[in-house]
Amino acid sequence: MTDTRAHDESHGNGLGARLNWLRAAVLGANDGVVSTAGIVVGVAGATGDRGALLTAGLAGLLAGSMSMAAGEYVSVSTQRDSEQAALATEKRELQETPEAELAELTGLLEGKGLSREVAREAAVQLTERDALRAHAEVELGIDPDDLTNPWHAAGASFLAFTAGALLPLLAIVLPPASLRLIVTVLAVLAALALTGWWSARLGDAAVGRAVLRNMGGGAVAMGVTYAAGALLGAVGV
Repeated sequence: MTDTRAHDESHGNGLGARLNWLRAAVLGANDGVVSTAGIVVGVAGATGDRGALLTAGLAGLLAGSMSMAAGEYVSVSTQRDSEQAALATEKRELQETPEAELAELTGLLEGKGLSREVAREAAVQLTERDALRAHAEVELGIDPDDLTNPWHAAGASFLAFTAGALLPLLAIVLPPASLRLIVTVLAVLAALALTGWWSARLGDAAVGRAVLRNMGGGAVAMGVTYAAGALLGAVGV
């Protein structure tokens, strides 16, 4: 019984981690779409020069993707440091006060619904097999063999933002001048509808509300930046 519970919990943790990564990828792509669309539409309000649009969009893509990657690297590095520190503390406590740690593990398993006797037996067996892993998973919620990787997180954020940013960049520079703005707006709204739908499905939220909220935010962002660009273009800035 104990082995089955541990096996199920491991699968649950793995599924949760995969969903978190997928949700982060969707949100990163969404950020790339909105921020780059805001930049290129704003510039389009001031000028129709393809070179200026490409330069602004590419600069926004690179700056945004690097910023996302750096931020994610710092954030996940801090999380990994905390996990390693917690594991080191747990290892020391297991060496210095093994009986107290066994009692603690028993109490934690009992809190999950096991009887006192079964919890004690499970704690003893888990401790004999791998005490540090048992405490890491039950007490800390950490898999010692699967700590968060800051490089993976940074790379995923970079790629997700870049993928999202490419859509408005290509939409603004590839069509003829007369169609650039409308093609970009339609492409961005379609992409935001998709990411809104996907993020809602991942979080078991209302799809319609999420899609409308996502599209509305993007539309407002493009409207504000276009108005600002048009105003600056009109005054010759």
